[in-house]
Amino acid sequence: MTTPRETDTASVPAPLVRPRRLRSTPAMRRLVAETTLAPRQLVLPAFVADGLDAPHAISSLPGVVQHTVDSLRREAAAAAEAGLGGIMLFGVPLDEHKDASGSCGAAADGILNRALTAVREEVGDDLVVMADTCLDEFTDHGHCGVLGTDPRGEQVVDNDATLAAYNDLAVAQAAAGAHVVGPSGMMDGQIAAIREALDREGYQDVAVLAYSAKYASAFYGPFREAVGSSLRGDRRTYQQDPANLRESLREVRLDLDEGADMVMVKPAMSYLDVLRQTAEISDVPVAAYQVSGEYAMISAAAERGWIDHDPAVMESLTSIRRAGADIVLTYWALHAARLLADGWGSR
Repeated sequence: MTTPRETDTASVPAPLVRPRRLRSTPAMRRLVAETTLAPRQLVLPAFVADGLDAPHAISSLPGVVQHTVDSLRREAAAAAEAGLGGIMLFGVPLDEHKDASGSCGAAADGILNRALTAVREEVGDDLVVMADTCLDEFTDHGHCGVLGTDPRGEQVVDNDATLAAYNDLAVAQAAAGAHVVGPSGMMDGQIAAIREALDREGYQDVAVLAYSAKYASAFYGPFREAVGSSLRGDRRTYQQDPANLRESLREVRLDLDEGADMVMVKPAMSYLDVLRQTAEISDVPVAAYQVSGEYAMISAAAERGWIDHDPAVMESLTSIRRAGADIVLTYWALHAARLLADGWGSR
């Protein structure tokens, strides 16, 4: 066994600057922290499904369920009590209610609109109630819009026909009680169309959260289980290419010009560069969605003991905030809020 060599500290020049001084104690680290994470910055995505008599576990999203309307009420109340910023609702209709145009999405008695009304009754204005304004959950083909045929005879998502459907969807969600509608289909002109429709129907106070930079990502897999997706094919003709950044910034600027009240980048963790540049050009609040695949990867690694769950969750959320998100949609919103309430970050 060798003896460690003694170091002659007198021969080592003292550092001119010692940044470690600002890391010396929990109080010091808390004092100089550049990025904060608070429950008010978090939005909880939640699924509500028709035909259930009890919440149904989603196998690829451990700890996340498809809610009944009653269990969703309780979840929304818990979110308000925890001080979360909002809740984003996704509806899961019965397969027999789906059709080519996604008409059950705009129906007053459809699952999402019933849930919006119930949640708004439960929490009032204590929590921002958001609705996913898209057709993919409601169509029998699983695409985010109405299908049509292009001049070559090929089947495509018809952008302009879809805008009319989005208008109906947004107005129905506003009537059901949504504070915010969230068009996520990446149709050209969707923000201007929805804003005009809401204003025309007297819903000037309903805000529009634009999914401005939404990529055709491989990280949406568990979400498709959660909403019982009927998707055939892919969405690469209308969602963005993961290779592109300038295109995203163009989309953001267009949505800002069309009147978006907030803009969003989705997914979050693989697109932090997009998020940073979006934050630099946006004059409205910027959101980012930590999507199902990101949640599932951390959860699976933690289940196997490869990483420490809670530190990984909080580090991931802090990184999204550090990149420029004012608002973070995450399935860990309630869990993170409870960790923060227990003093996370004060160690």
